Amino acid sequence: MGTPRLDTCVPVPIDQEELETLVDKAKDWAIMHGAGMRPMEGYDPDGMRFAPFVLLPSTFPKSEFDRAVRLQPIINELFHKVAHSYEFLFESLKSTLEVDPFTAKLFQLYETIRREGTAQKLSLGLIRSDLMLESGCPLLGKCTAFCCWKQVEVNTIASGFGWLGPISSGIHRYVLSELGQDDKLEQLPKNEALQGLCGGMLRAWEIYGEPKAVILFIVEPVTYNICDQRFHEFEIRKMKPQVTVIRRTLTEVAAQAKLDGPNKRLLVGKYEVAVVYFRSGYTPDQYPTEAEWDARLLMEKSLAIKCPSIHYHLAGTKKVQQALALPNALEKFLPDTNKAGPVQKIFTGLYSLDMDSLGDKAVKMALADPDRFVLKPQREGGGNNVYGKDIVDVLGKIQHSKERSAYILMDRIVPPLQQNYMLRPGRGKATYELVDVVSELGIYGVVIGDAGTILENKQVGHMLRTKLATANEGGVAAGWGALDSPFLF
Repeated sequence: MGTPRLDTCVPVPIDQEELETLVDKAKDWAIMHGAGMRPMEGYDPDGMRFAPFVLLPSTFPKSEFDRAVRLQPIINELFHKVAHSYEFLFESLKSTLEVDPFTAKLFQLYETIRREGTAQKLSLGLIRSDLMLESGCPLLGKCTAFCCWKQVEVNTIASGFGWLGPISSGIHRYVLSELGQDDKLEQLPKNEALQGLCGGMLRAWEIYGEPKAVILFIVEPVTYNICDQRFHEFEIRKMKPQVTVIRRTLTEVAAQAKLDGPNKRLLVGKYEVAVVYFRSGYTPDQYPTEAEWDARLLMEKSLAIKCPSIHYHLAGTKKVQQALALPNALEKFLPDTNKAGPVQKIFTGLYSLDMDSLGDKAVKMALADPDRFVLKPQREGGGNNVYGKDIVDVLGKIQHSKERSAYILMDRIVPPLQQNYMLRPGRGKATYELVDVVSELGIYGVVIGDAGTILENKQVGHMLRTKLATANEGGVAAGWGALDSPFLF
């Protein structure tokens, strides 16, 4: 039996002449409404191309979508509490710290802050929980093309697509209208992720309490995913015109920033900073010298509210998420079984590769049947996971080394297939054929608080990314996936 399928939201294939006209219109609509990226090949700071997208919204069960939305505040609470547990973070990461220099450096920074202190106890979490429908579990015979959804990962730093998620729904509203399918528009859920995420930053800015202070975006030296970042900036100005956003790289912060006065106000040039929002700082190449690490430490020590603070950053590592799936781990943070139970159900199999009997067992499982698993390092940003026969190559080299502790093993989720038209810039009309695709849904949450109190906790929107069924990775900015939006049934 092949992989189960979901029906498309409208009959396919679409008549070729109608399709070509629709594609031309949809691409123009996308670029004219801000669904764009800077080209990675031959980078031009003044250039813009439409971001890859699928022509039709992907069908997704309303019951599972609603369940994910309801669960997000509990996931927010869980990761807020995990971030404030030094013991759990250390126990979860201690084996990884021996073999992963980048994670070790982050943890060293965390321990410096614990030792020397920070002027700001509050943290802002803009969290995205990613999930996939599961079609491969034993319960499948009792249901249709899926049986449930499973969590892929939780992102606590640079949780992108707060703009590109909502605008994808805009593309699909336009497309369905062009197809004469206005009666189906109500099945595209409202998505106010941009307003919700920006509202979280503005709430933190209000808590900081200095009307002239700014929000600082930490960005890459070259930003390809510019629309997704700039629209946050534009929305903040729209929601609260007196708030200024400034953009700086870690290198620029190192050169321009200082702490001022006994309160350790963060000054970047002439600006006092209320909130630091990291859209960079999650990969080793974003810290080319010690100066960038010094800049991160300076910000962590300051009075500014960080998104994420260093402990929130560490809470989002793969190893911590694997540790949360261990028996009785959730109950430490969610003693209410009405909260812990639903979260436990969304975990897929997550396995440690530490140098012990459990790690040895996981290595043997992976080598015996690599297509069942995904091998994940402690990295964010897409393109880092290992699949299929590559797992055998990687683990074969490190199976007897502590280096394997830098990874976790995860059961591979098998989502149902559906058909769609995937549009990529520069590919011409040759790519307008129907292809099999799979989708990954992200639910956004906002949480603000300190070790003892949560001041704000809510779900604020969603995004959907879709990729070719034959592709392993699905990141749009990294070049593997396409923008999408859910069509609920």
